[in-house]
Amino acid sequence: MADRFFPNEMPDFVEEKEEETVAMNSEDSLMKLLSMPYSALSERLKHAGLDIKETVVVETSRLAGQRERDISLYCGTLGTAFLQFRAYLVTNNKDDLNLCSEIVKACDSICTRSRDGTFLCGRAGVCALGAVVAKYLGDEQSQSYYLSQFKEINLPEDIPDELLSGRAGFLWACLFINKHMGEGTIPSNDVGAVVSDIFKSGRRLGVRARCPLMYEYYGEKYWGATHGLAGIMNVLMHVKLSPNEADEVKRTLKYMIKNLFPSGNYPWGVLDNSDHLVHWCQGAPGMALTLVRAAEVFGDDEFLEAAVDTAKVVWNRGLIRRVGICHGVSGNTYVFLSLYRVTGNREFLYKAKAFACFLVDKALRLIAEGEMHGGDSPYSLFEGIGGMAYLFLDMTKPTDAKFPAYEL
Repeated sequence: MADRFFPNEMPDFVEEKEEETVAMNSEDSLMKLLSMPYSALSERLKHAGLDIKETVVVETSRLAGQRERDISLYCGTLGTAFLQFRAYLVTNNKDDLNLCSEIVKACDSICTRSRDGTFLCGRAGVCALGAVVAKYLGDEQSQSYYLSQFKEINLPEDIPDELLSGRAGFLWACLFINKHMGEGTIPSNDVGAVVSDIFKSGRRLGVRARCPLMYEYYGEKYWGATHGLAGIMNVLMHVKLSPNEADEVKRTLKYMIKNLFPSGNYPWGVLDNSDHLVHWCQGAPGMALTLVRAAEVFGDDEFLEAAVDTAKVVWNRGLIRRVGICHGVSGNTYVFLSLYRVTGNREFLYKAKAFACFLVDKALRLIAEGEMHGGDSPYSLFEGIGGMAYLFLDMTKPTDAKFPAYEL
C-alpha cells in the first residue's frame, strides 16, 4: 500500500519565521517554505500558479486542433477556462476573463448537442460557465444565449444520480449559476424537481441497502465523491431541504461513518474491503469535504469530529503519487483548507500549506523523474497540473478556498 503514496516526513507543525531568518538558517528547501511567513508564501504560490496556468493555456491550445477533443471541465478544454476564471477572481486581470470567454465559445461550438448534462462533463458546464463569465464581462447577449441554452437541456430518464455525469452534476451547475447570477436565475421549481428525483431514486435502493439513501452507477453502489454517496449528499446539502429530506441525508452520512475502515479511511463502495484509495474521488478526502459541509449545514458536532478524524488519514496517507485534483495531492489539500475555513484552527492551515509546499517544491521534478504521475491528461484541471495551479491560486486567500465544482 505504501508505494501508492510518499511517506509524510513533514513535521506536524512548524512555526513561521521572518523570511531573512529562514534563508540564513535552513538548508532544506521544503523546510524553508514551511517556515516562511504566510504572506510571503502565498505570493510565491500565486506566482507559481500563474506560471503553471500559462503553460496549461499554451499546451491545451496546442492540442486544440486534434479531431477527437475533450471539452469537459473535468479533463478537457473547459477546465482551462475554469482555471482562467479562477485566476481572474484572484488577480482581477481582465485578460484572463476574456480568454476564459473565448475558450468557452470554442467549447460551445463543438458541443452544440450533448447527452451529458453535468457541470464536470457536458454541455451544462459550458452553458453555466459561459453565462457567468458573460455576466462578469457585462455581455448581456452572450449571457442570455447561454442561459437559454442551459434551460433547454433535458436530462434523460435513465441518467444516473452521481456528480460526474448524473443528476447531482446537473444540480451543481444550477447552483453555480444561482450563486454568481442571483437566486432564482434557475427557478426554484426547476431545482426542486431535480432534487426530488434524486431523493426518489435514493429511497428505492436505500430500502434494500439498509441505508436511508443509496445509489448505483453501472451496477456498483459507490460511496465516493464522483460516483456515489459522498458527492450526491454534498450537492444536496447546498439546497434548501425539507425536514424529512435533511433527516435522510444526516442518517445516510451517519451510516457511512459507522461503516468506515478501522484505519479511518472510507470504502469506495459497499463491497470494498481493500482500504487503499485516499483520493477525492474515492476514499477519505471527498468524504471529509462532505462531512465539513454537514457540520456547516446541520451544526452537528458528530460530523465535524468525523471530518477531523478523516483528515488524519489524509495527513498520513494523502501525499499520493499523483498531482491532480481528482486523485492527487492537489485535491487532498482541500481537506485541510475546508477544515480551516470552518474552524479557524491554524493546525489545518499549516497542513494545507505543507501539502502545497510539497507540491511547489517537488511535484514538477518528481513528475519529470517518473516518481509522480502527472495525469493521463497532464494539463487538465482534474487530473493534471491545471488542478495544482488552481490550488496555488486558492491558497492566496485560504478562507475563500473551495474545491472546484464541489464546494460552492
